[in-house]
Amino acid sequence: MNAMQRIQRMALSCLFALLVGVSYGPAQQATPAKDAPAWPDPLVLKSGVRVATAAEFLKVRRPEIFSDFEENVYGRTPAGKVQQEFHVTSVDPHALGGAAVRKQITVTLRAGTVERHIHVLLYLPAAAAGPVPVFVGLNFSGNQSVSKDTGIDVSNVWTADPAVEPIQIPKELKGQLQHPASDSTRGADAGQWQVEEIVHSGYGLATAYAGDIEPDFATGIAYGIRPLFFERGKAQAADDWGAIGAWAWGMSRIADYLETDAAVNGGQLIALGFSRFGKTALWAGAQDQRFAAVISNESGQGGAGLAHRQGGETITHLNMAFPYWFSANYHHFTGRPEQLPVDGHLLLSLIAPRPLLVASAAGDAVSDPESEFLAAVAATPVYTLFGKEGLPADAAYEVDRVQGNTLRYYVRPGAHDMLLSDWKRFIQFANDAFRPRGR
Repeated sequence: MNAMQRIQRMALSCLFALLVGVSYGPAQQATPAKDAPAWPDPLVLKSGVRVATAAEFLKVRRPEIFSDFEENVYGRTPAGKVQQEFHVTSVDPHALGGAAVRKQITVTLRAGTVERHIHVLLYLPAAAAGPVPVFVGLNFSGNQSVSKDTGIDVSNVWTADPAVEPIQIPKELKGQLQHPASDSTRGADAGQWQVEEIVHSGYGLATAYAGDIEPDFATGIAYGIRPLFFERGKAQAADDWGAIGAWAWGMSRIADYLETDAAVNGGQLIALGFSRFGKTALWAGAQDQRFAAVISNESGQGGAGLAHRQGGETITHLNMAFPYWFSANYHHFTGRPEQLPVDGHLLLSLIAPRPLLVASAAGDAVSDPESEFLAAVAATPVYTLFGKEGLPADAAYEVDRVQGNTLRYYVRPGAHDMLLSDWKRFIQFANDAFRPRGR
């Protein structure tokens, strides 16, 4: 049995166990929350010594935190490199009625006989006088879903196999088939991306379909980028990376291209993500310092949320519904969140001292927005250590109030989504980070 067959069998075995042992409704209900102390302290070393300087945090404490996330949550991203090529497949200098330049780029990745392609959609403001900052994020439904722009190439997307559609389990646990997206999906998610608002504000947007990097279902590993790193005869380790690690790696490959584009300010890339891709954006930003700022929108458990608070979605649910997102080691904490050596506030601290926005929605009980607020409060001392402003000393969970500066939190009314009102906050955050008043 080769490595690919072993991976497929392992994933199918996991899926079978879930099918026979777990009953799912349409969505998990939030559980009552408990008070959550800032534990463990981001400024206390494992030796018990308190960190006194920013240099000590970067040299000693940050590597401790990062290693714990690698080992216990997301898994270790392989250090090996793969062959990479960029092909600009189309350019329209008059997109969106002349407001934008639209580029489409194929990132080709090769290792041995394995080849993968990430299709990047890039919008830049047509009137820009020079290189511009760019928001970088993954989309759920294919590049054509981001805008009604008919010039966007239709993505090959993954959807549930009709044969298993009636089974009442999350679509991520069903077999899926790949096919070109329907033309009717053009602009289906445009409300979440607000391309016109972005380019009008002087920013670019680079996005790719996450399924190009790794399909978002239990056996998707076989079709994503992780096989680029398979070693013949080597079994998967408990701390090998999961899908979130793969998606984060893919965001860095998009950054690789953006650094080569003269119209892009490569020093002002903003990693952005919503929901599961909010977790991804945080992990991408933790690993890749080229993301000069990070925005996490409703990332919840496994992202900005606090597992030890035990509110909203639980580790147990994540590991049952999405067993492939994280490393196998993360499953050790199913039903035992108090044993997890890291938490959301420590993930946020890995972004310091770069600008970080944690965005929530008050009606998104599963993401537990108050938990995300508490994580931002608990990460603030790290930003203070760097001389940066986090949440104020009198910070309190309050809907529709922006709090903090370099580390910033806000929660809007409404449900789990990414709206125009969010983008206005994102753009203001980027303006404050890259275009301070007085310059």
